[in-house]
Amino acid sequence: MKLICLTILTTLTLYSMTQAQTPSAPKAAIKAKELITNGSKRIDNYYYLNERENPEVISYLNAENAYLEQVLAPVKDLQTKLFEEMKGRIKQQDESVPYKEGGYFYYTRYVTGGEYPLYCRKKGSLQGAEEIMFDGNKLAKGHNYYQLGGYEVSDNDELAIFAEDTVSRRLYSLRVKNLKTGKIYPEIIPNTEAGSFAWATDNKTLFYVKKDPQTLLGYQVYRHVLGTDPKADVLVYEEKDNQFYMGLSRSKSKKYIEISSDHNGVSTEYQLLEASKPTSSFVTFLPREKGHEYDIVHYKDKFYVRTNWKAENFRLMEVPEGKTTDRTAWKEVIAHRPDVYLANMDVFVNHLVLGERKAGLTNIRVINQKTKADEYLNFGEPAYVAGIAYNPDFNTNILRYSYSSLTTPNSTFDYNMDTKEKTLKKQQDVLGGFDKDNYVSERVYATARDGVQVPVSLVYRKGTKKDGAAPLLQYAYGSYGYSMDPGFSSTRLSLLDRGFIFAIAHIRGGQEMGRRWYEDGKMLKKKNTFNDFVDVSEYLIKNKYTSADKLFAMGGSAGGLLMGAVINQAPQLYRGVVAAVPFVDVVTTMLDETIPLTTGEFEEWGNPKNKEYYDYMLSYSPYDNVKQQAYPNLLVTTGLHDSQVQYWEPAKWVAKLRVMKTNTKPGEETQLLLHTNMEAGHGGASGRFQALKEIALEYAFMLNLIGMRE
Repeated sequence: MKLICLTILTTLTLYSMTQAQTPSAPKAAIKAKELITNGSKRIDNYYYLNERENPEVISYLNAENAYLEQVLAPVKDLQTKLFEEMKGRIKQQDESVPYKEGGYFYYTRYVTGGEYPLYCRKKGSLQGAEEIMFDGNKLAKGHNYYQLGGYEVSDNDELAIFAEDTVSRRLYSLRVKNLKTGKIYPEIIPNTEAGSFAWATDNKTLFYVKKDPQTLLGYQVYRHVLGTDPKADVLVYEEKDNQFYMGLSRSKSKKYIEISSDHNGVSTEYQLLEASKPTSSFVTFLPREKGHEYDIVHYKDKFYVRTNWKAENFRLMEVPEGKTTDRTAWKEVIAHRPDVYLANMDVFVNHLVLGERKAGLTNIRVINQKTKADEYLNFGEPAYVAGIAYNPDFNTNILRYSYSSLTTPNSTFDYNMDTKEKTLKKQQDVLGGFDKDNYVSERVYATARDGVQVPVSLVYRKGTKKDGAAPLLQYAYGSYGYSMDPGFSSTRLSLLDRGFIFAIAHIRGGQEMGRRWYEDGKMLKKKNTFNDFVDVSEYLIKNKYTSADKLFAMGGSAGGLLMGAVINQAPQLYRGVVAAVPFVDVVTTMLDETIPLTTGEFEEWGNPKNKEYYDYMLSYSPYDNVKQQAYPNLLVTTGLHDSQVQYWEPAKWVAKLRVMKTNTKPGEETQLLLHTNMEAGHGGASGRFQALKEIALEYAFMLNLIGMRE
């Protein structure tokens, strides 16, 4: 009965829209709720929209979806054209570069028309017979959403742990498959963390991280013996502090099973267990302490430790096995450098490889373990991204790394660390006549209002004039120390070929310019992130890359928070804004510790139960700062099952904006659109082609605003 009523209501809404010359925007009912914190009172008129099972809420979301379809009807054909265009650039029958692990070569491949990859391997050599371990298309059959959350093969190469999510809530069910017989074992372990599982050396004992289904935080590690009831699994470790995120993996050396606990950029702790002794107890590598972050790689009889102990940009140290808790036994290998951020590391039998950042760009450094001679790989472009790829084979002198730029498709290289020979193993095939020489990339610096130089990476089609007439899409993230590197995107070509310039603003809150860049864009300095973005926009307009009536902005998740703060601060700078799964109701969310992942965010945003943080958060929270003013055109996207930013945040934000924005008169009215994927979560649709439909929607929204229908 409930479903019938909802269908009738949606049909009536669509009918009334069809009858009207100008579609009427849905309006959510106002139901005032008083919220009091630290003596401060807020009124939230749309608090009730967090009732996911409420038919009224579902009806409102459906009505918003129907309204979007009506408003964007003139570019429906353009959406289809964009989708086919982007799909047409993808090589449908494709496969990854194989990597060697144990006695097998592993790779993924796609078949023509397939949404999901096939996970395959060959024994001994690439000339061996192919074994299909997992066929993503078959596994996804019957599900609106499907995600294989990784797999792990046992030491004897016969068994594989794998994890599945069919809801997009990031609660994975753990299963085990016999790769020789094809049999899937009957036990199913629900509510686990994707990729956080490992085999012991006995090929029957496995460890996994259990998640709290309410908070979605991994908080327990269990030991499971294959063939036994999961209810009898043994709890071997429990994280008592819900501000820590947990992970579990097997060391590259295969000697240890490692539990990592990370307090979001504030503190780290590892627990270790020898994989050959699965019933022993985990031992702490070094007890956690506030302000100390570290990660480890096991090498022979010692560990390399990347640590920020007395080193803001991190340094590299080593310590013998058995002495890890004795800080006096730690020996410095690479000293701290104020202008170089040590990002990550990998270890091989004769070489140590470091991932570093300097002046906003990534570098790969190779050190010979015996001679200590080192070198930096040369990439030869002004803006690019290079990184250490997956290198599971310890006994090799070949380093696999990835490379791309704004004009160079994603590339995989093998580098011989002894002979210095570089071999391109694969470059992403971009169909449809793509030629990298048709595009130009730049790296410029915009001066922020406090004098800081903010890097900006740009790409555009050759011949694009800088006279202010070009449309420009400015993208950024700016949170959690995540760096938005200037990599390649084949979908982006649909904008560049229509005259757009694309710009990545490397604003504070990321880690492009080192650890200080992150520290200056979080907690009580969060507004630097928003100011940087606005100042980059003004720079781009002033230098005639674009103009305010052609400038678009885009960000997702915490980047959606950025979009919300920016349009409250400087709405006049933007023709249109795309806010994907935006985190906009900052104060209310951070006050509710039952909302998934909230507690782990305190060291990013602050805990609003503390008045100082409450007041600061309240001063920029996009939802709380919506005011009566003109706002730019806005497309907001979300997923009903989003596990990270709950759907009601963008829904409430749009409802409030509808009432508050002042440019509503004919000729002045701007579009305000909300699209809720009723079957997906934070990452949007699953499948390589379905996801393109959401990008096509975003692009059609922007192109429509500047009168481009082709």
